[in-house]
Amino acid sequence: MASNKTLVPEAKEALERFKMEAASEVGVNLKQGYNGDLTSKQAGSVGGQMVKKMIQSYENSIANK
Repeated sequence: MASNKTLVPEAKEALERFKMEAASEVGVNLKQGYNGDLTSKQAGSVGGQMVKKMIQSYENSIANK
């Protein structure tokens, strides 16, 4: 079962900044707190951008070893 709980509570603020940064990059205007007015396409764009950046970061860390 999926959960929106942050596994490392200390990382919550950094994850929020990361989400806002990804949203800005794909042109989605997020506000602090609830964003239930987003379309599925907008929400998917933000999530997709976050995953893309996480994969890119991981690939870079592997390449630098």
